[in-house]
Amino acid sequence: MNFRQDKRPSNSFVDVTPFLDTIFNLLIFFALSLNFISNPGIKVDLPKSAAQEIARKEKDITVVITPQREVYLNDKQVKLDALPALLEETAKGNEKAQVLIQADQSVPHGLVVTVMDAARSAGLTRLAIITQPKEK
Repeated sequence: MNFRQDKRPSNSFVDVTPFLDTIFNLLIFFALSLNFISNPGIKVDLPKSAAQEIARKEKDITVVITPQREVYLNDKQVKLDALPALLEETAKGNEKAQVLIQADQSVPHGLVVTVMDAARSAGLTRLAIITQPKEK
């Protein structure tokens, strides 16, 4: 029995150029999308601080307090009385969630403490106050 041998060249290789193009496109996409995450839609004048920047995660809960003393939970306006229940519902299944409080510098300290107390009563113990970095 004579078997025919394949006469094709044996120097086959895998072209990785499309794979690299895809990786670079994804890298650019994620780099640009991170820039849009850090800029909230609600305008507040944050106090300045020399403290280190807080590492943000996707599952963090953001509470914004405007100069008009309006409270927003993840970009939705809420009443202060309903905040503990809404925080508890938002953090359901994620008790390790971090509450990021963005309060305008003209907001009274008592209102910020009320929001912090609402988070604590909802079972959330990881709290952070967002500030702007001081200019050197």
